[in-house]
Formats: sequence, structure tokens, C-alpha cells
Amino acid sequence: MASQRRKQFSVLVMSTTAFTMCFAAWMLFAVIGIPIKAQLGLNETQFGLLAATPVLTGALVRLPLGMLTDKLGGRVVLFVLMLATVAPIWLISQATAYWQFLVAGLFVGLAGGSFSVGIAYCARWFERKNQGFAMGVFGAGNSGAAVTKLVAPVLVVAFGWEFVPQAFAWAMLAIALAFWFFTYDDPAHRVSSGVTFADQLRVLKNPRVWKYCQYYSIVFGGYVALALWMTKYYVTEFGLGLERAALLAACFSLPGGVLRAVGGWFSDRFGAHKVTWWVMWVSWVCLFLLSYPHTEFTVMTVAGPKTFAIHHNIWFFTTLMFTVGVSWAFGKASVFKYISDEFPHEIGAVSGIVGLVGGLGGFLLPIMFGALLDLTGVRSSAFMLLYGVTWVSLIWMYWTEVRRTDVMHGGPVAVATK
Repeated sequence: MASQRRKQFSVLVMSTTAFTMCFAAWMLFAVIGIPIKAQLGLNETQFGLLAATPVLTGALVRLPLGMLTDKLGGRVVLFVLMLATVAPIWLISQATAYWQFLVAGLFVGLAGGSFSVGIAYCARWFERKNQGFAMGVFGAGNSGAAVTKLVAPVLVVAFGWEFVPQAFAWAMLAIALAFWFFTYDDPAHRVSSGVTFADQLRVLKNPRVWKYCQYYSIVFGGYVALALWMTKYYVTEFGLGLERAALLAACFSLPGGVLRAVGGWFSDRFGAHKVTWWVMWVSWVCLFLLSYPHTEFTVMTVAGPKTFAIHHNIWFFTTLMFTVGVSWAFGKASVFKYISDEFPHEIGAVSGIVGLVGGLGGFLLPIMFGALLDLTGVRSSAFMLLYGVTWVSLIWMYWTEVRRTDVMHGGPVAVATK
């Protein structure tokens, strides 16, 4: 038993460390994209595409990587995946043209596929009653977005943006080697060799899978999109320098990653349904407030016209972003608690498709943020879009789950099958 506990601890710690590094690399353009944007003279839509390009690849490979994890085991898949990203990360520093950054970003995006590998790898090392917490701890590697925001601006100011991908490439190589030497493999965690990829894909016909995809598109897709977008938002909306803007943006990214472990514990204790429901409501309220643009209006009073201005100050705005980050940290954990409870034998495949849809949200949303900004000139239009996506999740959840249970006091949850 002691040996098993030691292996569980080692696998969880090293997998979380590896995922943190992968996520940090995945978010690289959130910081170095700002000087690159200035250097190349990009518009908002082009910047959104640059920042989101790695997310596209990371999203698309999540399903096949999740299936490979079920078949081959997570240790070898994650190790090879990390090694495959080292050269592309380094090559970002050598790029000079816009298309070169996009191509390099596509290959760096492979790092984003590490989630569907690591989540299944870690979950299978733990008993069902502790899987929510274990997956939450692993998912705390999302804090790699905050690592990038804290480390990369300092390196940019000290050595130039070209140095950052070089440093990240060396770090990725070192952590990949450490992961290999301090983790373990258990053949019992793999699916039977008689199970084909077609067999694994049959679970995708279950409508519950697509409902969880919708939930994840906001709590993870929205998190990735804002992690990419917020540094530039603080620079342009509040006139901050790069270092201070990245630090305040980390107030959203850091709790959005680290507190995922707490969300996993809450999901084990109170159930995925309750946690997700309240996550959606908190998100809805905060995003409504964040959506309100800087407004000036004139009221005709008995003493003549008076002009009023309504806008967020930087501290109220950051408090709302912090609250959204905490909420989505809990939501990311609760969605995967649903999966481990309802699909214990297909965690890799289901987490792959849910992660794929969430990742696609993280790819499409920054591009849509940029397009909306170019179209309307209203920066808070990004939050208006997220507010609408949250509405869809709330309505779907109500009709398939909430109206069949007592969310406040407990009660059976009838899972919809159609």
C-alpha cells in the first residue's frame, strides 16, 4: 500500500508539473504576441488569430491523444508529446514573417493536447472516491497561463521577446526528462487490445457527452480565450505597461488554474451537478457586469442637462475577473467529475472530445473577440459574447438536469438521454 501511495503521489506531482509547462508554452503568444503585433503592425483580428493558433492544434489532437492514452498508457504518450514540442517552441525565436509565427504556433499547439493524456493517466491511478480531487490537482496545471504572464514579461524586458521561446524550449526538455524518470506505467490501466478505435468512438453518440462539451466550452474555452486576451486588454483599456498588465491578468489566470484542485474536492463532496450549476450562475452575473461598456449619457434635469459617466475602475474590473477565474476553476473540475462518474471505462476518449470542444472554444473566441472589436470598437464586446455562451449552458442544464432535482437541498439528478 505504501508503495502504491508513493507511486500515486509521484505520478500526480510530475504529471501536474508537466502539464503546467505545456500550458505555459501553449499560452506563449499571450505575452510575446504583444511586441510581435507591434513589430509586424497587426490589426486586432490578426493578433487574435496569432494568439489562438496554438490552441487550434491543441484542441484537434485531444481526441486522438485521449484514445491513444486508453490504448498505450499516459506515460509514454505524454513524454513523446512534450519532446515533440521542444523544436517548434525554439523556432518561434527565429521567425520573422507573420506566416512563420502561425506555422510555428500550430506545432507548439501540440502541447495543449497534454491535458487529455494527463487527466486520464492520473485518474486511473486513484480510487473513484478521490478521482475528482486528483483530476483537480492535475488540472491546476492550467496555472501555466499565469506562469507565462509572470515570467515572460520579465524576460521580454530584460532580454527581448526572442529569448522567451528559447528559455521555454529548454525548460520543456528538462521537465520532459524528469517526468519520464519519476513516473510509472501500469498495464492494467489500458483498455483491452481487442477494443478498437471505432469501439472507443461509439461513446460519442451519447448526448450527455455533448452537453459536457458545452459546459467545458465556457469554463475552459472561455478561460483559455481570456488568458490569451487579457494582457492586451489591460494595456489598451487601462493604459498599463506590459509587466503590470500581465501581473493583473494573472489575477484571473492563477486562481483559474490553481483552485481547480479545490473544485475537484467540492465535486467529490457535493457532486458535479451542484458545483457546475452554481459556477454557471456566478459566471453569468460577473460577465453581465463586465459586458457593460464605458458609457456617458446626458439627463435633462430641472436645473438643465447633466452628464454622467459609468465605467469600471481597474480594481473593480480585476475583482470581477478574479471571481470569474475562481468560478471557472471549480467548473473545469466539476465537468470532469461528471465524466469520471459516468464514463469510468472511456475517460480517455470522452475527455478527449470534451477537451477538443473546449480547446476549439479557446481557439475561436480570441478571433471572435478581435473581429467584434474591429467591427464595433467596443472592447467589452468580448464579455458580451461570453455572457451569451454562458446563457446557453444555463438553459441546457436547466432543461436536462435542474428541473428534475432540488439544487438547494439535494435530491436525485435524472440524467437526460435524449
